[in-house]
Amino acid sequence: MLAPCEVAVKSVIPAIRAYVAKELTNTYKMKQTDIAFVLGITQTAVSKYLSNVRGQAIRIDHSEEIRSMMNEIASRITGKEISGPQLIDEFCTVCNIVRQKGLMCSLCVRSDPLLKHKSCHICMNE
Repeated sequence: MLAPCEVAVKSVIPAIRAYVAKELTNTYKMKQTDIAFVLGITQTAVSKYLSNVRGQAIRIDHSEEIRSMMNEIASRITGKEISGPQLIDEFCTVCNIVRQKGLMCSLCVRSDPLLKHKSCHICMNE
């Protein structure tokens, strides 16, 4: 059985990175190498996020609240208002909201078929 944080690391964090990378590319016209630098990942990873090869295990941008938070992160990156530990903290905040909204539940169930979706409230109680 995987802990919820393990599931989040494999699915939610890449989804956040993918969304932010796309926002930085499409709205702010940043180069992949610059995006890679601010996100602390490789240019190849950015390319894979932009081409939907990575970061597609979960759709989190259907939630207006989450989409707004990710747009704000991108805006703050371009304004040089956020980096390093602050960026990590913002990603964790978005991830916690995703978990509390139950958007990750189907992935947890997929990772452990014995887990009963309706009786699990781990993420909602955090």
